This record gives sequence, C-alpha cells and structure tokens, in this order.
Amino acid sequence: ATPPEYADRVHKPVTAERVQFLEETMDGWLGGLPALPSFILSGGGRFSALAQVARTVCRRAEREALRLTDEQEVPAEVLAYLNRLSDFLFVLGRHLARTFGEEEPLWETPLEKKK
Repeated sequence: ATPPEYADRVHKPVTAERVQFLEETMDGWLGGLPALPSFILSGGGRFSALAQVARTVCRRAEREALRLTDEQEVPAEVLAYLNRLSDFLFVLGRHLARTFGEEEPLWETPLEKKK
C-alpha cells in the first residue's frame, strides 16, 4: 500500500525472508495433515471457516496488487507474499480444523453424490 517514493518509511517491509517464513510454517503444518482427495468446501467449522474467509480477502488483495502492476511498480516480494499468504491461510484453516476437531467437508461431483 506504500507508493515506491515512500518505501524508505516502511518499518517492516515485505521481504523474501517473510515469504520463506510462511512457506516453512506451512510445511510444518502440512506434515500432520492428511492428503486431500478433492477440494475442501468452506464451513466445516468456525475456525477453519474464518481462515477461509481471510484467504478469500487475501486473494482479492493479490488480484488488486497484480492489476496495480499495470499502473506502477509493485515489488515482486509483495506479489509473492500475498500469494503465499493465501496458501498459508488455506493450510491454517486445515490445521485449525484438525486441532479443534472440525469437519473438512469435501466437494463431490454430482455422480459421487448419487452413490
């Protein structure tokens, strides 16, 4: 949200190290989660649903930042961070579901529902 001419005023800028922190944290959580046989639907539980809402907002911010690149320079680290943050929030939702015993409703095709 900071124009390039004011970048020197940012107290904690987005860096590659911050992106790496998200990735390492996700890797730690993923180790304890089962593989997904299909997409997860939101709403399995309160905590995981809130993480999915936050992920949706983050994806919207990512799309807006990408659109902004048509008008001005956006640091690559910012785009990478928003992308990884949305993935982080997805994994956080799964981690919270497991921690609090929440359901992870899976998407089923119409044919699977008939079985």
